[in-house]
Amino acid sequence: MKNKTIIIGGGIIGLSVGWQLAKKGMHVVILEQHKAGKSSSYAAAGMLAPQAEMGFEDIELFYLCRKSLEMYPAFVDELYNDSGIKVEVEKTGCILPGFDRDDAERLRRLYDFREKIGLSVVWLTGSEAREIEPFLSPRCTGAIWIDDDAQINNRKLLEALKIAFVKCGGKLYEEHKVENINIQNGKVCGVHVHGSNFNIDMQSDNLIIAGGAWSKQIGGIPEHLLPPVRPVKGQIINLRLNDSCRITKVVRAPDVYLLPKSDGRLILGASVEEMGYDENPTAGEIFRLLERGWEAVPSIYDLPIESIDVGLRPGSRDHMPIIGDSDIEGLFFATGHYRNGILLTPITAYELSDWIITGERSKLLNGFEISRFYKATV
Repeated sequence: MKNKTIIIGGGIIGLSVGWQLAKKGMHVVILEQHKAGKSSSYAAAGMLAPQAEMGFEDIELFYLCRKSLEMYPAFVDELYNDSGIKVEVEKTGCILPGFDRDDAERLRRLYDFREKIGLSVVWLTGSEAREIEPFLSPRCTGAIWIDDDAQINNRKLLEALKIAFVKCGGKLYEEHKVENINIQNGKVCGVHVHGSNFNIDMQSDNLIIAGGAWSKQIGGIPEHLLPPVRPVKGQIINLRLNDSCRITKVVRAPDVYLLPKSDGRLILGASVEEMGYDENPTAGEIFRLLERGWEAVPSIYDLPIESIDVGLRPGSRDHMPIIGDSDIEGLFFATGHYRNGILLTPITAYELSDWIITGERSKLLNGFEISRFYKATV
């Protein structure tokens, strides 16, 4: 009889891990409290930009993100075979422009750091930056050009993952909220599930916590294993490109990014707010994004606003993902991906599914397990 795995959460991480497990012959059930693929990953921009995102302190996370980006071409090819939906990895490159002396000093530090660790980066003058992206503000005094960063249609990716998961034999249940997980004698037994008109118990051999920003709210997780994950609100604006603005490169300006999509949208994002589970768009943050975006690319002024999206990123205490096993047999975590959920999808799906199937710990995920939090307190 096949081992049964229950995944709590039908976002991009839950769907991708579930797809890989089902494809490898495991009986997999995904339980999603709302609609699968309609939460933070749906509201995201779809950037695959480990270099642009990297700060000075998170070098290990950068290497994990870069490795995941390398896996993306094979990942989407495999997904096409299983879903029939072609999702392209678009290598558009990314410009990090500066507009005053403070920006220039900050960019120079970022450039020197990347060059020191052997990354492929190019320093541009303002005029050189505008040759690559003519719609940049003439106020641009200098920029970093990163050729390797890319993007993807995250909504199309989510659709493909849902189809592939089901086609490979997975069972997806929406509007199924897990009230409690059941643990007996140090081992996972299953979950108690609540719906609009039912309460049921489901048995399982393995359980994966992939509930995103809601992961900590799942009942029954032992106190020392409660994932230190909180919601970090992000608002983005979808503009519609036209002849007044035909930006083609990703522009990552101070406090805002502008991301042109192949479907004609220009995404302006994203706020970073500690507002709990509030998902309402707010005038102040929308004004700030529009103002910062206009300062970087003035021609967005006349673009029509198509929609405003709000998502809740799952931010862990150290802003690193929580992926791997625990001291409860059969209890795994795949949460806390914060701003890198889409980027880290391939490596999470491949490495965690292999870990569960073979029982062999992933070397690539070493140091990202939940034990890094509770070891410090015992």
